[in-house]
Amino acid sequence: MGWALTDDLEEFLARADGFLRGDPVANTVTLTVTEAMRAQGSGLYRNALFGWWTAGGDVQATCMWTGRYPVLLSAMPEPAAPELADALAGRDADVPAVNATPTAASGFAEAWERLTGTPGRVIMRQRLHRLARLEMPDPPPQGAARVAGAGDRELVHDWFAAFHRDAGGHGDPNPAVVDGRLGEGGITLWEAGGRPVAMAGRTPAVAGAARVAPVYTPSEHRRRGYGAAVTAAVTQGALDKGAADVVLFTDLANPTSNGVYRRLGYRPVEDRVVLAFA
Repeated sequence: MGWALTDDLEEFLARADGFLRGDPVANTVTLTVTEAMRAQGSGLYRNALFGWWTAGGDVQATCMWTGRYPVLLSAMPEPAAPELADALAGRDADVPAVNATPTAASGFAEAWERLTGTPGRVIMRQRLHRLARLEMPDPPPQGAARVAGAGDRELVHDWFAAFHRDAGGHGDPNPAVVDGRLGEGGITLWEAGGRPVAMAGRTPAVAGAARVAPVYTPSEHRRRGYGAAVTAAVTQGALDKGAADVVLFTDLANPTSNGVYRRLGYRPVEDRVVLAFA
């Protein structure tokens, strides 16, 4: 019983893929990130670290740490979170933050403070939603959706960066990830008056689940329904590509976006918290 840590993506998936695919909705980020690394090369994220926790011979928890991003924890039994803090402290790891369910985040943070003297503080509360039934905006706003192409690359990169800043992201978005999403047709733009006014992205479906991210509307185009319209369009695109489940995360501090996604047919699955360590 305990944690095994590795920087070898294939070793991680050989041990943990079955666990992850057992709940592709809750594990959407780990599944889609590792699938992107398989498709684009393991160097997509530098210094990536993966881990799995076993009990009775079965994998019952995972973690993933891709460079500057918070350490991402799956749902896990109570002993696993403090044991992960022990394992990472034993490697002299400089953990910037963790993203986990509230129980797992608390267990990790208490152990991390005991081991390092560094307390955690909440910097974001998130909610994972799954589509129940897509409800298109009625009436729709002016304009129409289209899939972004190579000619939109500069705009898409700029808007990914702007979304990242607005969301309090850690560093700049990975340009190779953005290019990969663009190349596979995973970015949808809403155009009105002959120009793009909003953007939504989606991941390819892994184990049947696709994730909508990011959704961005420049400030001068907000409160006109463009964000809802482009989210509905990219969601329909994921369904058309065969996704059995479409999911997205919201910031609980933004009641406007939470209300928009609820009206589109998304329903809560679980809450998560991001804890940063000074």
